Amino acid sequence: QVQLLESGGGLVQPGGSLRLSCAASGFTFARYIMGWFRQAPGKEREYMGSINWSGTSTTYSDSVKGRFTISRDNAKNTVYLQMNSLKPEDTAVYFCAASPIQGTPRTRSQYDYWGQGTQVTVSS
Repeated sequence: QVQLLESGGGLVQPGGSLRLSCAASGFTFARYIMGWFRQAPGKEREYMGSINWSGTSTTYSDSVKGRFTISRDNAKNTVYLQMNSLKPEDTAVYFCAASPIQGTPRTRSQYDYWGQGTQVTVSS
């Protein structure tokens, strides 16, 4: 069955870095755009960014542009989220998701498959 499994979350100090991974199985990974979302307590799930099938094009929200980088390894069926210069407001559960839609899917409804999420806490 389809599975997306995030890992790499944890507690980090402000200004620090984390790298999240999302391992995919059960579908043709290389044919899907992969996105990252996050959800803080009491807030809507927020689009962070996405990467195209080949890994040659990425898009980011304004809130993380210049600090976060998405990459993928289709040979390993894995997508990554490198997070630098982390701020307390980056604290949230982070989700990876897969979309078959061409272009730049930015909404939850455009993604077919979701991981269970991994907690990222930025605090001193």
